[in-house]
Amino acid sequence: MATDLAACCADAEARIAELEASVAAKGASKSTLALYGQVNQAIMAWDDGYERDAYIVTNDASRTRFGFRGKSEFGADLSAIFLIEIGVRSINSKRSDQISTRSGMDLRRAWWGLASKSLGTVQVGRAVTSLEEITEANLAGTQRGGKYSDVEDSGLGLRLRSRSGPALSDVAWRRLIKHTGNQPGEGDAQPGIRYISPTVAGFFASVSWGADDMWDASIQYLGDISDFTVEARIGYGQSKDSSDAPSIECMATNVANAPNDADCQALGGSLSIMHRSTGLYGNVAGGWFEDRNVKYAPIFAGLDAEAESSFFAVEAGIQRQWFDIGPTTLFGQVYRMDSGANARLTVAAGDAINAIGADASISSSTVKMWSVGLTQDITSVDTKLYVFYRHYNADVVLAGAGQIQASEPLEDLQILMGGALIKF
Repeated sequence: MATDLAACCADAEARIAELEASVAAKGASKSTLALYGQVNQAIMAWDDGYERDAYIVTNDASRTRFGFRGKSEFGADLSAIFLIEIGVRSINSKRSDQISTRSGMDLRRAWWGLASKSLGTVQVGRAVTSLEEITEANLAGTQRGGKYSDVEDSGLGLRLRSRSGPALSDVAWRRLIKHTGNQPGEGDAQPGIRYISPTVAGFFASVSWGADDMWDASIQYLGDISDFTVEARIGYGQSKDSSDAPSIECMATNVANAPNDADCQALGGSLSIMHRSTGLYGNVAGGWFEDRNVKYAPIFAGLDAEAESSFFAVEAGIQRQWFDIGPTTLFGQVYRMDSGANARLTVAAGDAINAIGADASISSSTVKMWSVGLTQDITSVDTKLYVFYRHYNADVVLAGAGQIQASEPLEDLQILMGGALIKF
């Protein structure tokens, strides 16, 4: 009995020692987990030339979201990291039209990685690629309300309307901007691997690869030069990915007589400069895109399909702290997009903008926008108030039935949006 009791006590003591060691190890570990997010809701009033209305929307320029980020330090210069981020759209400002609205949730990011101050960072999973936001340098921060270079978020889910009659087209405004609305030279999130270099003298580089067969690379700079703060970005990428949502989306995919499923390339960049003492600033962005397979699409057979697309955008303004609550920004924006042929979109024979009378695709299009607005930061509660007006106009050329012809004349689109972004 005494022997059994001694063995029992020895076993209990060993288990207690293991538990104490485990608790001590957890107490000494350098692991963190943080919840973060933001809410960005706005009133979006629109006038499409025939009808007017207003929606309460999630502003997709920087939509409502929440996420978790974690970090575990292995030593002084190496950490394991992860991030999971969910987007929330309660009436999406870029996917809702005159007839229907769209809401829902989406997985924005889900990746793990390793971070080293001296070696850089590697991310594996659904992460932003090197071209993401490459055309959006903006030291004034106005892009959280309305982007000067990525304009589809502000009401371009609305459908085109012909001046010839009240009927709506099935084609949304954003389909005139590289099909989905992503600018030439701009990337997005997709599954893959990304490496981000350490920052040296304000510069850092990034390179990404994503399945199925997309890669891009970029160099960015942020720093002070004399009396100015400067942010500069430039990147290039190629894609042979024919899936529904690659970072670089080609305009002709899975064309039967093309040499591969997809083949396109993109170049983009942006520059933002702010004079620190006066708050005067300027932003400029541009991008170029080429699709090598669009010429093989049957709809363009015998026609000179335009393979290239390009855009440029400018914003200028002033940011000053006129009120104690935080900086105020007044700004103006100008944007132009010249888009090439789009083999992924069919404009039906009976569509309101189709002047050919047979099924057609977009041979080329031009979208122009000008905008004025203001933002007001409330620094103490990490909030940005914004209001802006935008005026869009477009010209479309269609290809079908062996001919190229301008679409029916299009009504202009006006957007007035005001809201708030609150971070937590």
